Amino acid sequence: MPDMDFNPLGGVQAAGSAFARFDELREQHAAFRSTFGRGFWVISRYDRIVEICQDPGTFSSSAVSVLDPDPAYRWIPEMLDPPEHTVWRRLLGPLFSPAAVAARAETIRRQCAALVESLAARGSCDFVTDFARVYPTTVFLELMGLPVEDLPTFLAWEDAILHAPPVERAGRIQAMGEVIGYFRGVIAERRAEPREDLISTALGWEIDGEPVPDRDLLDLCLLLFMAGLDTVTAQLSYAFWHLAKDDKDRMRIVDDPAIITDAIEELLRAYSIVMPARKLTRDTDFHGCPMKAGEMVLLPLNQANRDPGTFTDPTQVDLDRPHNRHIAFGVGVHRCLGSHLARAEMSIALEEWHRCIPSYRIPDGVEALEHADLVLGLDTLPLVWD
Repeated sequence: MPDMDFNPLGGVQAAGSAFARFDELREQHAAFRSTFGRGFWVISRYDRIVEICQDPGTFSSSAVSVLDPDPAYRWIPEMLDPPEHTVWRRLLGPLFSPAAVAARAETIRRQCAALVESLAARGSCDFVTDFARVYPTTVFLELMGLPVEDLPTFLAWEDAILHAPPVERAGRIQAMGEVIGYFRGVIAERRAEPREDLISTALGWEIDGEPVPDRDLLDLCLLLFMAGLDTVTAQLSYAFWHLAKDDKDRMRIVDDPAIITDAIEELLRAYSIVMPARKLTRDTDFHGCPMKAGEMVLLPLNQANRDPGTFTDPTQVDLDRPHNRHIAFGVGVHRCLGSHLARAEMSIALEEWHRCIPSYRIPDGVEALEHADLVLGLDTLPLVWD
């Protein structure tokens, strides 16, 4: 099994570069070991990534970044393994079920429509800054029962924590401290005066007959903040990047909104953004890879979802693709808890945007830019329309 000095992180680059890079790696290796940092394995095939995700006993979620195998933090429930993880998923499941999402759909639609309409008359925007970051953050604030007036503060925290370059570590640490302090205050307020929101609901939970401690509630809030905002932003940005470049696909959505459901699944498959990781609990030989306890494994979901062994013409977007078995939301016990909400946010965004702004493009001579990170995403997506 080859060794490579593969760094999953990268600077700002042309949009789509990361997918091309991973496509090339997949063609060369079914798996390899990177010597970057403390070293980690990289898996490139759909069936093998699925196999790892379905074996939490061997491949633990106690560390979720290949660059941080011994984390001092514990996001709940992402970094828990069964049976502890099972208890938390059972508690959280009803809050993110299809029925719960459907009950919020009209509120989400109003938020989305208002934002799109505020942009329409401008004739241009940076989609990432003006829409893709604002929209899911607004949904998050409503879900958590937080005031919409805090939107600018949350956007600033997101930027400092999730989008600042590595050299700005001090600013990132400061912003994370402010987020922790904010949620500590909210938890204390909800203990004193419960409301009809997620945090108030969680304060009533018990595990093994004991109330959930504030530390665990804080870890839950941090996960929802870290994972629930940036992922939707990134998926929306890549979806609209594709549609801004492909007139045929965009006009199909404009002319027949009924295809949006299938279009979202294909865009999720073609532009899968998340690269989760697992930590070995024991030594194992995994399809010829001599993995040792304590080592990390990177699972780029774009590698699985663009695998020609599973999908025909996988690098091409086909809105009519049959039997789309993508795993953009993961697979196994850690399949994304918020997948129903994310799909709803994407569906509503495509409906409302194309109802109001059906024809748009990237200006001539301008390039959309992305960052290569453990969650891929666009930094800029300039759009213009008449």
